[in-house]
Amino acid sequence: MEKERVSQDYAAEVLDTCLKAGRLMIEGGSETYRVEDTMMRIARNAGITDARCFTTPTGIFMSLGEHSYTQVTQVKKRNINLELVDRVNELSREFAAKEITLKELQERLKQVSISIPDFPIWLQIIGAAILSPTLMVLFMDDYDWIDFPAAAVIGGVSYALYLAIKRYTNIRFLAEMVTAIFMGVITILTCKIFPKLVVDNILIGSLMTLVPGVAITNALRDLFGGDLLSGMARTTEAVLTAIALGGGIGIAIKLLWGVM
Repeated sequence: MEKERVSQDYAAEVLDTCLKAGRLMIEGGSETYRVEDTMMRIARNAGITDARCFTTPTGIFMSLGEHSYTQVTQVKKRNINLELVDRVNELSREFAAKEITLKELQERLKQVSISIPDFPIWLQIIGAAILSPTLMVLFMDDYDWIDFPAAAVIGGVSYALYLAIKRYTNIRFLAEMVTAIFMGVITILTCKIFPKLVVDNILIGSLMTLVPGVAITNALRDLFGGDLLSGMARTTEAVLTAIALGGGIGIAIKLLWGVM
């Protein structure tokens, strides 16, 4: 009886560790196959051979058949944080190489979940300011160098607003729509003050920093990999994000139609 109890406690510990690692990877925007591969690798290296898992963007199910244990964890927030995905992957590789124990892996995953690795907000805003004119060059054949500073400033300020809204609200797609409205209004007014600026160039460059490119790529990867449920869910989320961005720009143009 004591041996069975120890075995059950150990299996519960393995399940908890695998689910925590999988949840963190989905929150970081990882593909489904990578999440499942990491969870199964942790289970195998923990000595559990008969493990199964099923992953969706909103929840993870895992079962250890040998012990008849099944647990589920809910994923409430999702973002694009490849640093978080890489950190969890690195911990799973250290566990596979026997550099850390299961207890240490569990503790370090807990630390990662408490202090999620991310770039400072000021650095993200600067990155958006640099990326906006760069994307303008990439997507627009006909552009003027005078649009560069405007695209950089509007892109950086808009991204700062986007981060602020996301921090204080849990309503999905609201941050994208409000930011797009603000971006459209400020761009149109700026181009009205400085007639040499081109609205299309600035809008395209600034808006592309918010387009869910990684989410669309991951959705296609899931679909092509046979994870149809996750692929369709991610595709729907990416499309709704794009609709929120486009709708926000449309509202801004409608409001200021007489100014243009």
